[in-house]
Formats: sequence, structure tokens, C-alpha cells
Amino acid sequence: MKHPHTFHTLTATPLGDLLLAATPQGLSGAWFTEGQRGVPDWPSWGAPTHGQPLLGQAAREMAEYFAGQRQRFDVPLDLSGGTAFQQSVWRALLDIDAGDSRSYSQVAARIGHPAAVRAVGTAVGANPVSVIVPCHRVLGSRGTLAGYGGGLSRKVALLRREGWSVDAPADGTPPAPTLRPQRVAVRH
Repeated sequence: MKHPHTFHTLTATPLGDLLLAATPQGLSGAWFTEGQRGVPDWPSWGAPTHGQPLLGQAAREMAEYFAGQRQRFDVPLDLSGGTAFQQSVWRALLDIDAGDSRSYSQVAARIGHPAAVRAVGTAVGANPVSVIVPCHRVLGSRGTLAGYGGGLSRKVALLRREGWSVDAPADGTPPAPTLRPQRVAVRH
């Protein structure tokens, strides 16, 4: 799939550089430039765009998120690069608040396709707007850390940043997140 974009830039985060892409309608992509599945061939896009207000807003909000000052994003989104089904999944992800999670089956039920758990997993994995469309908040049915396009270490870091405590069992099975008892208040 060719990614829809008109503008793009890079912004630094504590988890690595993030490629931001936008159309005139909204932010259409946010990918870690290293170690993330599905990153478009952005070097072929030419020089980054400087001074574009929407990309500036996305970069500011991302910096606020990583500084612990923001949990929800206000930047307009353009999710039109996905199929109607993918878009419904991505919109459902936007309803998962920081410090909360959903399983793939819960997302499938939320969009009215309870038997489409695998298709939901595929759509979650194809999410083009990392962090902002919070696919990192989707866990396996037993609360396990199912895959993340940006790598499990980033998923763990994002969940920890949002107040989760992630403990790794001694037997080598994937770690399961548990909520910390205290919540940090942040502005939205």
C-alpha cells in the first residue's frame, strides 16, 4: 500500500526518531525510523517539510506525551490510508485511555465483529500512527504483551510511561503488565 502523505518530518523521542507524515486533512503516519515493521520508504520522499503547522503540532504533542504532560492527542488525524475495516479498528483504539487496555477480542466486539479477532490483530499491526493511535494498549487475551510493530521493548516503555508496571516472569514467558496502584494526573 502506498502511504498517503503530503508533508513529512522527523522528531526525536526517548524511544528513537519518529517519522511524522501528514496530508492536508491530518496526521497520516507516525513510525519509529528504526526497528519498526511497516515503515514506508521515507528516504524516497525527499527532503523533510519544515514549518508545516500540523507536523509542528504533532511533534509538540509527542514531546508533551514523553514529558508526562499529555495522555491524549489533539492533532487531527487522516486514517484514510487504511481499508474501512482497518479504519474502524484504529478509531476503536482511540477510545482506549492511557493506563487502560483492551484485548484483541474486546476490540473486535467493540467494532461489531466479535469473530474477527485475527483480522483485528492484523489491523492493529498495520496501524500507521504509532503512539497517537494507541495500539500499544492492546494486549493478548490473558493480558500478555502480544506483538507490537515498534518492538516489545518499546511497547513495554510506552506502557510504563502510562503507569503500568511490567514484570517479567522467571520462566521466560512473555511479561504481563499490571497497573500501578498510583495514577499520575496529567493535562490533556
